[in-house]
Amino acid sequence: MTQHVLFIVTNAAVIGPHNRKTGFFFGEVAHPFDVLDKAGIAVEFASLAGGWTPYDAYDEKDPAQKSFFESKAFRRLNRSRKLSEVDAADYDAILMPGGLGPMVDIARNAEVQKAVVRAWTTGKFVTAVCHGPCSLLGVDLGDGTPFVRGKKLTAFSRKEEYDYAREDVPYELEDALRAEGAEYSSAGNWEPHVVVDGRLITGQNPASAGPLAKELLAAFRKQA
Repeated sequence: MTQHVLFIVTNAAVIGPHNRKTGFFFGEVAHPFDVLDKAGIAVEFASLAGGWTPYDAYDEKDPAQKSFFESKAFRRLNRSRKLSEVDAADYDAILMPGGLGPMVDIARNAEVQKAVVRAWTTGKFVTAVCHGPCSLLGVDLGDGTPFVRGKKLTAFSRKEEYDYAREDVPYELEDALRAEGAEYSSAGNWEPHVVVDGRLITGQNPASAGPLAKELLAAFRKQA
């Protein structure tokens, strides 16, 4: 039986006081898509507004990114479904890619929180990479306890942000996750690091996007 994964992607094209150009980090969609597509997993795309999804850091020298850029899947991404019209329970996993855009519209958004809760409470996988774990902030399962409390996870680190977008982001994602009780860990700057805690799978940075998808594949196979 084919598994289905829903990527929840940002619509935000700028961030911060300097109007920095942003969107989703291209490799953080392209690399997971490449892994999942080659394994026969069906991927669909949603965003809060639906339609066009801006991107950042496209690298045409990266074969996976170039292939995705030229694919029908990329065209579908730019006609993304509106998240409010999608039920996360219809998928086997949701995946929130990073880039700075999610810090604008994905973080603490009620529709995104609803999708996380819906996926989790129906036994699905919740996955996110880089700045994507901002989608987990403020989520609770109805008892007032932060979703991330006591969960092992990773996300873009404070050390990485210091050299990347410190002046553009509204807060440090690592600090915000720790403040809600997450058991946060990280590797060195820009090194791949994926944390699996049951049905929660998170990746630290762009280099972790492909490895995260491989862990999700492994989890699917174990489940089967």
